[in-house]
Amino acid sequence: MGPAYILPLLFGVTFAMDNLEVAYQWKQLDFAYPSEEARQEAIKSGEFTPANNLPLGLEVHDDRLFITVPRWRKGVAASLGYIKLSDPMDSPKLHPYPNWQAHNLSGSPEIISPFRMRADKCGRLWVLDTGEEDILGEAKIHQPTTLLIYDLSTNTLMRKYQIPENQTSKDSFFANIAVEDHNCSNSFAYLGDLGDHPAIVVYSWKNNTSWKVKHHYFHIDPLMCDFSVTGIDFRWNDGIFGMALSKPDAEGYSTLYFHPMSSAHEFAVSTKYLREDVSDKNFHKFRNLGSRGPKSQSGTSFLDQNTGVLFYALLNLNAVACWRTTNAEYTMHSQGRVFMNNVTMVFPNDIKVDSNDVLWVLSDRLPTFMYKFLDENEVNFRIFKAKVADAIRRTACDSTFEVNSTTIKTITIEKRNVGFKVESVMSIVLVALVAIYSL
Repeated sequence: MGPAYILPLLFGVTFAMDNLEVAYQWKQLDFAYPSEEARQEAIKSGEFTPANNLPLGLEVHDDRLFITVPRWRKGVAASLGYIKLSDPMDSPKLHPYPNWQAHNLSGSPEIISPFRMRADKCGRLWVLDTGEEDILGEAKIHQPTTLLIYDLSTNTLMRKYQIPENQTSKDSFFANIAVEDHNCSNSFAYLGDLGDHPAIVVYSWKNNTSWKVKHHYFHIDPLMCDFSVTGIDFRWNDGIFGMALSKPDAEGYSTLYFHPMSSAHEFAVSTKYLREDVSDKNFHKFRNLGSRGPKSQSGTSFLDQNTGVLFYALLNLNAVACWRTTNAEYTMHSQGRVFMNNVTMVFPNDIKVDSNDVLWVLSDRLPTFMYKFLDENEVNFRIFKAKVADAIRRTACDSTFEVNSTTIKTITIEKRNVGFKVESVMSIVLVALVAIYSL
C-alpha cells in the first residue's frame, strides 16, 4: 500500500474511540445439556465435538441473544442456540433453539445449518438454513436452502419455505439475510447467494413466494479476492454478502445497501426495484456509491435506522467501520473506524443493532478455524457491544463531529467545543507513516 492510500486511511480513523466492550467470550462453546451425563454421552458418540463448534451469526431479541453454529464439521451439538443477556460474560452455555429435538440429525431435524438470521419488529425470527452438514468435510446436503420463520413469543415454527430449484445454481450458498419489516403483513426477506452466479432471492411473506434478482454488482472484483488475516493468507471468491436496509421512504420502500465480500465497493438500490420480478428492466436503478479503499473487503453489515449509520466489518483489518448514509460521498475520508484490534476482534463475522440502540459485533477467528486450528487455551470467540452513540462518537459517522479542510472540530461534545488543528493531526499521521516504512 503506497503513501497515497495510507494517508487517507490513517486520517479517517485518527479520532476513533474504540468504545466497544466485550460482553461475552468463550475459549470453546458449550451447551446446556440436561445433565453432565448427557453431555459426556454426546461427546463419546461424536454428536458433540467442542473444537468443531464455532459461533458465526448473532441476533438480539428481548432478553435473549441468539447465536448460529454452522455445521462446518461433524460434532455440532445444535446449530442455533441462545444465551440470556443476564448470563455471565465468561463462557455462558448455549441453549438449543427452539429445542434439542429440532437439531437431532438422526431423526427429522427442523434445523440443519444456518449462518445468519434476523429478528424483526413483528416478533418473528427469520432463519436462513443452508441445509448442509460437514461443509469442510464430506459436505452432506440434508435439504435445499430453507427459510425458517419462528414465532418468538411461542418458540414455534410459523412457516417453512424451501428456495425453489430454479432460483439456485449448483454452487449456490446463502449466507446472509435482510428483512424489510415495517409492514408485518407484507414483509420481504432478501436472501444473498454468494456463489459463482450470485443473486438475491426475494421472499414475500404475504404471498409466500419468491423470485430471483440478478445484477453484475453482485459479482466479485477479481482483484479483491486475496485476504490476509493474522498471518493466514487465503483466497475467497464470495459474491453478494453484506446487506443492510434503511428506513422506508414516503412510498414505503427501503434502500438496500449491499456489497460482495470480494470487493471494495458499496452499492445501493431501492427495494421498489427488488420487489418486482423484472431485474433486467430495473438494471440501471442500481447505484455504485464508491470504494472503501485498498484491502477493505467487507463481510456483514447492518444499518442503524435511527441514526442512518451503516456499520460493516473490515475483514483484513480486524475492524468495524461506519458510514453515515446522509453523507453525499462514499470515500475513505467519509468513513469512520469504530473499533479495531488484532487480538480481540480477529475476523468480525456478524453485526446487529437491537431495539435498544445497542450495537453488537461477533468475532470468531474463522480463518484460523478453517485453515489451522484454534487453541482451546485462548479466548477465541467474543461478542462486543456498545450504545450506537458511543460507538460512533468522534468518528466521521458522528453527526456532532464536523470535518473540513482546515480544522477538525467537535460540536457540543460533553457541552463544550473542542478544536483539533490539522497540523497536529498531520504530525500524528507522519509519525505513523515513518513507523510503517521503518518496518
